[in-house]
Amino acid sequence: MSFFKKKKDVIGLDIGSNSIKLVQLAETKKNFKLVKLGIMQLQPQSIADGNIVNHAAVTNAIKELISHHGIKVKDVVSALTGNSVIIKKVNLSVMTEDELAESIQWEAEQYIPFPINEVNIDFQILGQDDKGTMDVVLVAVKKDVINDYVHVIKGAEMNPTVIDVDSFALENMFEANYPTTPDEDIIIINIGAAVMSVTVLKGGVTVFTRAVAMGGNLITYKIQKLLNISFKDAEMLKIKGQMKGMEGSMLKPVIDESLDDIAQEIKKSVDFYLSGAMGGYVNRIYLSGGCSKTKGLSDRIREVTGLPVETINPFKGVEYDRKSFDPKYIEETAPLFAVAVGIAMRMDGNR
Repeated sequence: MSFFKKKKDVIGLDIGSNSIKLVQLAETKKNFKLVKLGIMQLQPQSIADGNIVNHAAVTNAIKELISHHGIKVKDVVSALTGNSVIIKKVNLSVMTEDELAESIQWEAEQYIPFPINEVNIDFQILGQDDKGTMDVVLVAVKKDVINDYVHVIKGAEMNPTVIDVDSFALENMFEANYPTTPDEDIIIINIGAAVMSVTVLKGGVTVFTRAVAMGGNLITYKIQKLLNISFKDAEMLKIKGQMKGMEGSMLKPVIDESLDDIAQEIKKSVDFYLSGAMGGYVNRIYLSGGCSKTKGLSDRIREVTGLPVETINPFKGVEYDRKSFDPKYIEETAPLFAVAVGIAMRMDGNR
């Protein structure tokens, strides 16, 4: 199953730790138009660090989401994240794509921390220089994780055509919505419920990725425990920041500490990238994922990194019918759908 394969008429299905996001797009002359949009909450602990734990719960949630939105398309593109995904930009001697395909197993062994027989490997040649070498993006994903995602999608009577990687989905999404220049370095931080992924785009191409087992649930669980309230209510308090009186005085230091932990982890990723061979100057940080809307997070990341921070809008360049989709809902939930939009764009071989 190729990570770079393209397929027409697909449903983008982002299976996250807390919820499943669904997007269907139609290609237009200018860009894309939104056809279907949906989200379904998952039972707690159904997924941990990108690994499916409760297969039945995930399959049932996909079925319900597909049924509720009257989806007719059967082909699905999904995406993986977490420590089971390895992406490396490597420099190799110039060779043809066929030659690299034959030698990729040997080449990959130098860079992949898993037994080579336990992973699926793919690659994309970025280009070559005048020194007889070429840049290649190498991707390896653990086979058992891929099989789990394929299993739950097939269990929902859908056809998994591509299992992508969230970093490439975010790259696709960004390319379709934001202008880029060859010398521009931007960082997309996708902060989900349990995993935070860091993707650096240099001239619009992924050159660095990192996954951290940290996300919005850390804050939500702390609020839930302190106030003895439901997870849903704690999540609402986290996002809206509507805390007054005794509750506010109790929770503010806890939330501030959590936001600082996330911001410091992001700074580590920025510093690590800048200190490497590919490092240069980072122009801007974009935030996506459910946790990106947490009150005060953008400001704290800006303070810690010293970089401009913006919440990403995956629908910025996507047309949609205002009668079918509530603009206010689109605006409020947009960052949650960043990965789903990116994988839904994988059609016609042009992205």
